[in-house]
Amino acid sequence: DGREFQVGEAMKARGLTAQHPVVIIPGIVSTGLESWSTSPDYRAFFREKLWGAFNMLSQVTFNKEKWIAAMMLDPLTGLDPPGAKVRAAEGIDAASSFIQGFWIWSKVVENLAVVNYDTNNLYLAPYDWRLSYYNLEVRDGYFSRLKSTIEGLKKRQNKKVVIAAHSMGSTVRHRHLYTYETFKWVESPLHGNGGIDWVENHIESYISIAGTHLAKAMSAFLSGEMKDTVQMNPAGAYVLERFFSRKERQRLFRSWAGSASMWLKGGNAVWGSALHAPDDACNNTHTHGELIAFRSLSPQSNGDTTRNMTAEEAGLWILQHTPTAFQKMLETNYSYGIERDEEQLSRNDLDHRKWTNPLERFQLLPRAPSMKIYCVYGHGKETERSYWYVQGKDSEAADAVDTECTDPHSSECGVLSQHLGPPSLRESWIDSDYTNNSAFPKLLNGVKMGEGDGTVSLVSLGAMCVEGWKRPRWNPAGIKITTVELPHRPTVTMPRGGANTSDHVDILGSTGLNEVILKVATGVGHEVTDNYVSDIQRYAQRIQWD
Repeated sequence: DGREFQVGEAMKARGLTAQHPVVIIPGIVSTGLESWSTSPDYRAFFREKLWGAFNMLSQVTFNKEKWIAAMMLDPLTGLDPPGAKVRAAEGIDAASSFIQGFWIWSKVVENLAVVNYDTNNLYLAPYDWRLSYYNLEVRDGYFSRLKSTIEGLKKRQNKKVVIAAHSMGSTVRHRHLYTYETFKWVESPLHGNGGIDWVENHIESYISIAGTHLAKAMSAFLSGEMKDTVQMNPAGAYVLERFFSRKERQRLFRSWAGSASMWLKGGNAVWGSALHAPDDACNNTHTHGELIAFRSLSPQSNGDTTRNMTAEEAGLWILQHTPTAFQKMLETNYSYGIERDEEQLSRNDLDHRKWTNPLERFQLLPRAPSMKIYCVYGHGKETERSYWYVQGKDSEAADAVDTECTDPHSSECGVLSQHLGPPSLRESWIDSDYTNNSAFPKLLNGVKMGEGDGTVSLVSLGAMCVEGWKRPRWNPAGIKITTVELPHRPTVTMPRGGANTSDHVDILGSTGLNEVILKVATGVGHEVTDNYVSDIQRYAQRIQWD
């Protein structure tokens, strides 16, 4: 009814118009994926959206096994399995809407169009979010193409480019321009070979929207669950389990190497000890530092006793419950610690496994003193932060050991980390029967709720922006970081929350975010200033950065 364009109309009324080309990098699962396989098994899917359209819903319901087989990646190569060929959809429509009626980037595109943006100066960079960042370049040449696109926009428009990245897209940037990941890829002499001044010469500003800088949740890799699945009503939970069981979700999550980029980064230094966590409130009855806890501490079959675990302990424990192929994928593509030694940080710049972790790379941010970074995210919606779990009986070996590994002890799929040992066969799941509304933090269906935007915790959203990137170790050029927290004030009568929502996805339609994007794109980014509505500054100061 016209309200979608109000932010753009207000900017246009001020005489503002397009100044800088804009590149949009979507978040995880928001880019549509389509099948290009002509194999007889998948020919019925040819050029159809397997992810991001109504067709996906019908395939999951009526052709589930074929759909899962097409969407899974090979557990050893991390690429297409035999016969299947799924690729990211192209164009602005690839992430404008998830399914018809459920918008993602379309509100941003509509407002940009009002101030004279179109396909000549606006580019959406879709990607296959299932792949590891390394394989994005190996299979699709993603970062090479993105580098060329940005260079072309700069040349044609004679203006440096503004990048707006959402959620996991904010991590992608690190490597190339995918964001921080992108920046590092472009500069690296072994990869993009753009030189240390490439970002300074091509990028005007970077806008991180609800960026998962330090992680999201790891429960999906352990048990195929998250807050949204365990807090469904009984009828919904039955339907989900009937049509898309926990084991099936487990298999998919573990094959998608790209999602592993959201594993917790920084260990106990960032996420807390068994005694306290940076984002614990003064009246907490249980610390978030115990990322995984159990009501019943029972002996295990190997003689050990189940214990409550910090982030570092939980990371190892989760890996012990995953197939060897997943363990190998994680170790060859990612790293999740924190490094303070500057000599080691410099060496890490040549190790692609470190590029997605802002805490293990020296000069994470490029030497681009004129570039500006804006961290924009929501606050005020309960967000999963830590968990209570239950352990069951030992499962059958076929459920725990990857069936693709015919010899789990071979070099092809063996465990790389000696401290992991063989995969554990004991099943675990979120203690969904455990709810305690009088506890603090609130405990709902086995999930301890914390602060955030409903999907990503506050520490992950804001700590690097307000504290980590203020250190020369990670920001040698002194790039100006502006943090804009948007309070979650949804209109209860509107399904997506209206103009003042700051939900993790719905923020893309909010007035506050669209104002930031349009101001930066039209050349008045200096009008965007810090705005805090949470205690993130205090929480970030509690992190053991040094």
